[in-house]
Order: sequence, then C-alpha cells, then structure tokens
Amino acid sequence: MSYHSPVLLKETVDGLGIKQNGVYVDVTFGGGGHSKEILKRLGNEGKLYAFDQDEDALQNALKDERFTLINENFRYITQFLKFYGIRKVDGILADFGVSSHQFDKAERGFSTRFDADLDMRMSKKNSVSAFQVVNQYSYDDLRKVFFEYGDLRNANALSKTIVEYREESPIKTTEELKKVLQRFLPKFKEHKILAQIYQAIRIEVNQEIQVIKEFLLQTPDLINKGGRLSILSYHSLEDRLVKRFVREGKFEGEAEKDFYGNVNVPFKKVGGLVTPSAEEIKLNNRARSAKLRIAERI
Repeated sequence: MSYHSPVLLKETVDGLGIKQNGVYVDVTFGGGGHSKEILKRLGNEGKLYAFDQDEDALQNALKDERFTLINENFRYITQFLKFYGIRKVDGILADFGVSSHQFDKAERGFSTRFDADLDMRMSKKNSVSAFQVVNQYSYDDLRKVFFEYGDLRNANALSKTIVEYREESPIKTTEELKKVLQRFLPKFKEHKILAQIYQAIRIEVNQEIQVIKEFLLQTPDLINKGGRLSILSYHSLEDRLVKRFVREGKFEGEAEKDFYGNVNVPFKKVGGLVTPSAEEIKLNNRARSAKLRIAERI
C-alpha cells in the first residue's frame, strides 16, 4: 500500500531547526516520510513521537529506539505525550490533509474515482461516517457543511436535492451520491465540483477544522521557548487558521495587548509563506496547493 511522497520535505523539516538532542513530534505520520527525515537529523539522545489516527499507518512504524508511534488523533497531543512522560517539546510538524493512500484505497470512500460505501473516516473509531452526514443531517446542517467547507455557492440547491431524494431511499454509495447530484455536475466542471462536495463532507466527518483549532491551542504550552511549529496546509480554511493563530494567538478578533499596548502572542513567524516549486508540482501533483508556515515560540 503506497503512501504519498512528503510535500516540501526539506523545507518542512528545515523549519524545525532540529537540535540533535531535542524532542520532536510529527502529528501526521502517514507513510513516515517526514519522520524519517527528522530521525536522520537527530542524535542518539533525541526523541521523536508521531501521531496517526489511521490504523493503516501502523504498518509504516519505524524501527528506531528514538521513535514512538501513537495511534491517536493529534487533537489529544498533550494527553498522550503526558502518558509518555513528555510535557515539553522542541518542535512540532503537521502535514494536514488526506494521504494518497487514503485516496487510492477505494473502500475508504475518499475519492471521486471509485464507487464505494459513503465512509470517509480517517479512523474507523469515528462514530460518524459520510453516510450519516448525507442521510441524517438536516437541510440547514447540510447547507452549512457545503457552503463553509466546500465553498459551494449552490449549497442550498445541493442540500435540498439530497434531502428530497433520501426521503424515498438512503444514499449509500459515492456513485449514488454522484447520480443524485448529476444535474449540478456539468461535464467541463464535474471533477472540480465533485471534489468540493467530497472535501466538505470529509471535513465534517473528521471534524478537521475543529481538530486543527484544538491542536494549535495546545502548542504554546507544549513547545519550549525557541522551539518551532512547521505546518503544511492544503486549502484556504486550514491555512487561514494557521496564519491567524501565529499572528494573533487566536482564531477570531485581535491579539491580546498588555497595559502598554504591546502585542502579546505566543509565536512569531519565521520567514514568509513557502510554496512548492514548479518542478516539485510536476513530480508530485498533490503538492500544487501546499502552503508551509513556520513559527517560533517566543
């Protein structure tokens, strides 16, 4: 089972500014590409902890005494690091999004290319699948999912069509969903619109935006002063959260200020936005929308 080639591998790991005896966390282990590169740069005393909620990723665990793989969602990062006696780390790497492995495994239901049960769960432990979202969400909730997570301007019509159809019969597969929404899929835009619909449902199933928020809010207490955050995002919703958090220390409103008007934020940005080169995009199409932001704990 193949996993994707890590995007911006050198730049993302360089962003951590690795110390040989440091403690680092890769919260999106996947195929282990970023973790392998971190381990290359760590000395014998260094430690790397990795998270991945997908049971399939366990097959990629690295045989290295400095490495520990935790089969959990990274929203629980503080809790599980404490279990291993770790309260502070020197850097955290996150590569948001879905792995090529998840897209390519037809039965997972992530891809528009295959007919499969409506699933889209990154972990089988999730109680909510795409089936529940499509067949049980109210019209208002569905509309919100399509509009906010898929940027679909016709969210109203999409939701109305689904709600009306499922009154007669549940929508069980990806192909069925595609047929139900066929009139909204003109040939020259079919793939793009389907991708937006799938993205919206997937984000809702896996609570991706909420998970990112919960994770980011824990990082100031976890990372040592001078330690780094190195984060790869793949769509504007994710990138906006990361950018605002680094700049303001929160997701809404302005940064807190002290009595003298000095901005009080936990991180400062390191360099500017990093995007893949044309050459990398040519070699790895998944890289085309990647955005890397690096921040240092103040």
